[in-house]
Amino acid sequence: MLIQPQAGSYFFLGCIIVDVELGYDEPFARHHCGTCDSCLTGCPTGALLGLNEAGAPLMDARRCISYLTIELKGPIPRELRPLIGNRVYGCDICQEVCPHNSPKFIQITSEQAFLARQGVHGEELIKLMGLSQDEFSQLFRRSPVKRAKRRGLLRNVAVALGNWGSPAAVPALSAALADSEPLIRGHAAWALGRIGGRAAREALLSSAPVEQEAWVQEEIGLALSAPDTA
Repeated sequence: MLIQPQAGSYFFLGCIIVDVELGYDEPFARHHCGTCDSCLTGCPTGALLGLNEAGAPLMDARRCISYLTIELKGPIPRELRPLIGNRVYGCDICQEVCPHNSPKFIQITSEQAFLARQGVHGEELIKLMGLSQDEFSQLFRRSPVKRAKRRGLLRNVAVALGNWGSPAAVPALSAALADSEPLIRGHAAWALGRIGGRAAREALLSSAPVEQEAWVQEEIGLALSAPDTA
């Protein structure tokens, strides 16, 4: 992430290849972050680790929410799921809390494609949980969200619904226990365990005898043994 003092960090970085020698910019002479640690303390999963002895930033990319919700193809580690909140595709918290991105410095773009969208909550998440493959492909046509694929996005949505904790999400998550993708079934089971209640437990008990995937069976068992939060 590039921070440009007096302009912030919301930039698209690109590369132009030319066949002539160009002059080089002088590197920054000083570290512009100072003693600020807003990004370190703001990261919910603790992915940012500070600087090494040479002053270079350190991070554990395996804990980054952007990695977990976009690049990771398998199950999200259980201990990190509650920390993701309702983020279903990427995360910008480290930029949101950066003082260089305060209204004092940045100028909001007029380009509609780059403007922030409203957060996805509640009923919108429930609707996403029910997307078929055709509906997913149509809704996210020409969108970078397709990078996560349907199974990855619905995995993330299941986690977000579990963190939301509303019984209103139980029917959609119960239906997801019969999805063709084990990745979705396993995270739906986790979410039902987080929400708890009679309906969630009945759905888990019904799916347990017919589930064939070992790790999904484990998720169901853990969900059934979780304290009832409803």
